[in-house]
Amino acid sequence: MSADLSKTPLHDLHAELGAKMVPFAGYAMPVNYPAGIIAEHRQCRESAALFDVSHMGQLRLVGDDAARALETLVPVDVLDLGLHRQRYALFTNPSGGILDDLMITRREGDLLVIVNAACKAADTQHLITHIGARCTVVPLPDRALLALQGPQAVNALARLDAGVARLTFMTGGAFRLAGADCYVTRSGYTGEDGFEISVPADQAVALARALLHEPEVKPAGLGARDTLRLEAGLCLYGHDIDAKTTPVEAALTWAIQKVRRPGGARAGGYPGAAVVEAQLASGAPVKRVGLVGLERVPVREGAVVVDAAGRRLGHVTSGTLAPTVNQPVAMAYLGANHAQLHHEVLAEVRGKRVPMRVAAMPFAPHRYFRG
Repeated sequence: MSADLSKTPLHDLHAELGAKMVPFAGYAMPVNYPAGIIAEHRQCRESAALFDVSHMGQLRLVGDDAARALETLVPVDVLDLGLHRQRYALFTNPSGGILDDLMITRREGDLLVIVNAACKAADTQHLITHIGARCTVVPLPDRALLALQGPQAVNALARLDAGVARLTFMTGGAFRLAGADCYVTRSGYTGEDGFEISVPADQAVALARALLHEPEVKPAGLGARDTLRLEAGLCLYGHDIDAKTTPVEAALTWAIQKVRRPGGARAGGYPGAAVVEAQLASGAPVKRVGLVGLERVPVREGAVVVDAAGRRLGHVTSGTLAPTVNQPVAMAYLGANHAQLHHEVLAEVRGKRVPMRVAAMPFAPHRYFRG
């Protein structure tokens, strides 16, 4: 690995735990621990897994105009977001493409924004450039981020502060965990119940050790995080969504609330709104879909998808042999006329055409706690 890779506050703990480290988004990150990716994946589905996601960007937007200002950059309802409520959002560009996906939480006195690691410098500048005169953009490099995911996550975390059990999906609150003042949201990237914990960087190792001391919890790395999110049908920025894909093409229109759509009280007003609204009205030429393999051959990112006559229909953006559903699954962009459920296509893998079927996502059911 390059010597100039950044290290998260948990870097030395990963080494102590025997993690295999890889470069990811400019950081040295654990891809897996000695138990391996499949064991870590099952740990998360069956009990609780702890992920280091400190490479993600954390920012505060401060000021009375912050929510209204942020709506000029995202096609989602920020103004009506309730206190300690969280919402998924998308930065768009003038052509309607997705610059990044992010999480927004309204807290007392600010909006907490979590952005992807590879985009955080560009996202921070994007915010400062476009809305920095209307609110204060405060990066939080002194905060680490841990994700505790799985059906037993609540039991483990509640031993540190029983109040976390009162949270429901996409809500948050301030809690004291292992002596650290943390902000916790009941959310995550695996399709399971779980929590994301913003913690002072200098207290992150102590908190991670406290969580790993709980009998339900074991560490997990990027490898399991990827297979879990793929089974859950969740996009990975730079793979399943990017600056050339619109929210409509990416099948993310559920993230655009009625108030921000044509006819809504605050419709438009964000970059690329005309493109997105036209696609909302008449559909997009391509669509992100789920694919299930009809043979036990993994189909990976980049595979070309064709019809029986060999005509190109699209391409795969993510794929794996999914441990929970025990079959090959993938996400792909296909022409809209080939994106109907149960439509059969062929993916080209090492010179062979592998049959696949368009399927509903998520591949493994979401198990979020909604109360």
